[in-house]
Amino acid sequence: MLKTAHTQYRHYALLLFLLTLLTLLMVYPLIQQIAAAFLDKGRPSLYWLSSVLSDATFRSQLITSLALGLTVTLLCNLIAFPLALIAARFDFRGKTLLAALVLVPMVLPPFVGAIGMKQLLGTFGSLTILLQHLHLLSPHEGINWLARGGFWALAALISLGLYPIAYLNLQAALANIDPAMLEAAQNLGGKRFANFRRITLPLAMPGIFAGSTIIFIWAFTELGTPLLLDYRRVVSRSIWDDLAQTVSATSDNSRAFAKVVLVLVVSVSAYIVGKLTLGRTSHAMTAKATVGSTTRQLSFSKGLLAAIPFILITGLAVLPHLTVVLYSFTAIASEPARGWGSPDIFGWYRSVLPSRYTLAGYAAVFGKPEIFQSILNSIKYASIATLLNMFLGIAIAWTVIRTRIKGRLLLDSIAMLPLAVPGLVMAFAFVAVLRQFGLRWIIETSPIYVLVIAYMVRRMPYLVRSVAGGLQQTSVTLEEAAANLGASPLRVLRKITLPLILANLIAGGILTFAFSMLEVSDSLILAQYPQHFPITKMIYVLGSDTSGPTNVRDACSLGVLAMMLLILTMTSAALLMGKKLGTIFRAT
Repeated sequence: MLKTAHTQYRHYALLLFLLTLLTLLMVYPLIQQIAAAFLDKGRPSLYWLSSVLSDATFRSQLITSLALGLTVTLLCNLIAFPLALIAARFDFRGKTLLAALVLVPMVLPPFVGAIGMKQLLGTFGSLTILLQHLHLLSPHEGINWLARGGFWALAALISLGLYPIAYLNLQAALANIDPAMLEAAQNLGGKRFANFRRITLPLAMPGIFAGSTIIFIWAFTELGTPLLLDYRRVVSRSIWDDLAQTVSATSDNSRAFAKVVLVLVVSVSAYIVGKLTLGRTSHAMTAKATVGSTTRQLSFSKGLLAAIPFILITGLAVLPHLTVVLYSFTAIASEPARGWGSPDIFGWYRSVLPSRYTLAGYAAVFGKPEIFQSILNSIKYASIATLLNMFLGIAIAWTVIRTRIKGRLLLDSIAMLPLAVPGLVMAFAFVAVLRQFGLRWIIETSPIYVLVIAYMVRRMPYLVRSVAGGLQQTSVTLEEAAANLGASPLRVLRKITLPLILANLIAGGILTFAFSMLEVSDSLILAQYPQHFPITKMIYVLGSDTSGPTNVRDACSLGVLAMMLLILTMTSAALLMGKKLGTIFRAT
């Protein structure tokens, strides 16, 4: 009895410590940010909030951002559902490779792909030149397809980067549907479409909502892509224009904080709706199939038809990435290069593909100190954040899964809070805290402390989910046996628990590191000077700076290296976690 009481005491002490830490890291900064929106000259006031809401331009931007989030969410599910359904129902030659290629768009942030889309869809980009070659446009007629597409170009680019999240969640949901239910419906005379509408679709709804919530919040607050496409009609760009240039200034910026609070309200509301909706239908996900899932083997010709959607979608999705790769090898005028183009002009000037190639862009990445320093900075920031998340993620997941104490569900909810709070909001929350204590100079002189905390907080859910998944799959019997033999809790954790969940821990750590390396919003806002820039901030600065002829190409070269890193990490994580990889990108 005393031993049980002592164990409970230790569990509650750990819970209290974790709740206190997470409150300081996440809840308190958000409270300070909200407070900043309700202050006018140091006094409580609704002035800034009412001023923002009465601004017709901001209301239009807010509506556009909501429409963007909904459009991207719908497009991602329309793209992902047929692919997941084909992969779940059929076997055909090349399926494994094609299913892996579906995840390729996740290897580069959409805002980096925006650089490639400019070259493809700009006034005299590849598409315009191709149409000229086909005599559909006159030789001197140029069309800026990005400007003409506007909202839809932005939505398409973001959707082609985020649909793998929907695919992973749908793949996991379809794998949990009991085949016996579909067989029973067919035996009772149910038609294929009726069975899909009445059985498959309702049971897949948890997967749809789980991925959709993350996609909506991501698209609603996307910052990098509108910046590089110079699209100003979204709320994230409005906040950037208000605050980014004055992060280190002493002026009061309560108007911008009021905008951030409205974004926070929308994001958290979307998260809660997704969680409640998924919760009401969670039986579809938790029930195990009573019989093994079977797939139908397709002939070569039918397998080719099944492969076509994978090939088309992957081709469209990787097009911006391929353009970035090609741009990274393109020679600038007068540079020594190989190819057939004129040596005195840009190597991708009014042509469908580059005509002159060089490795000068990659030489610049490793040869220019400020660019190479951004790589070292990102590795340093992401490594420290991942290491801290390892300890924190294990403690949180173990408390939630292995104990039955009151308050553990609150801990789980707070740990998942970064999924509901966009990086844009979280970055300015840290700014609010530093402003409160007069420490905004830290962003100028030593932003590593703020960036590491920001990266750790933003990517914590990935590690917690991964470790929790491993603990749920591992029987507690061995841990109890070791404890009964006198092993201390730490020894049980080190000798029994961690070795059993090592694959999940490594997978979560890999994803945490990779996505910290390529964190966008925190990096753009909290890193102010070149010596502190991480990779994503350097890509943005170079990609948007046309003052030097090599800047954009250097940004593409740096983006390709980042893409190679994520290809390696995503492949490693997928091999370790398999279909359960999708559970990391879920809003519950």
